[in-house]
Amino acid sequence: MPSQSLIRSAAFTALCFYGVAAAAGGITVHVADANGKPVADAVVYLEADGGQPIPKPQKSAEISQKGLKFIPLVTVIQTGSKIYFPNNDKVRHHIYSFSAPHKFDQKLYSGTTADPQTFDKPGTVVLGCNIHDKMIAFVRIVDTPYFGKSDAGGDVTLDAPAGKYVLKAWHPDIVGGNAQEQAVRLADGTASASFKFTLKPPSTEPDAQAY
Repeated sequence: MPSQSLIRSAAFTALCFYGVAAAAGGITVHVADANGKPVADAVVYLEADGGQPIPKPQKSAEISQKGLKFIPLVTVIQTGSKIYFPNNDKVRHHIYSFSAPHKFDQKLYSGTTADPQTFDKPGTVVLGCNIHDKMIAFVRIVDTPYFGKSDAGGDVTLDAPAGKYVLKAWHPDIVGGNAQEQAVRLADGTASASFKFTLKPPSTEPDAQAY
């Protein structure tokens, strides 16, 4: 027969587990354009609105160069994180950014010799290549670890502790350039939300981006 101390210990453990589970929350977000078509690569993130502390894991990311393209086209990271830029092409690249949150100029290189860049200010950074004009990519830097990108179906699920948040969604083609937002409250279980974007029309030039 278990002792009273073992019973109390098991009860305490179960109570702690229940408390953690009850405090967990999440939200599934659907992003569509004005015609209801799913929007892929939309950056969706939660900013705390209730004074809760925000962890800063600062996970690094990678934007590779392959086939004279940046892969992926859209990257989202938390403020203070690093991005590595491996060159998988047989030619050298010269990547740069003139964007205010992080201006840099990475001289011609190949392979993995480029130093990572640290993005320490929130905002949007547009990347280009000084050698290949059609190469372009976007980095969205956010002050939160609760972020993701919509898939081909326009959906993304974010996990975060229960609490009050401002849910934001952004895409490089969004008209006006500003993120849409809405207030949400997360509790036990998974909530849902949706955004409808007005997007810029695609370029009529073959293989060109309309930016």
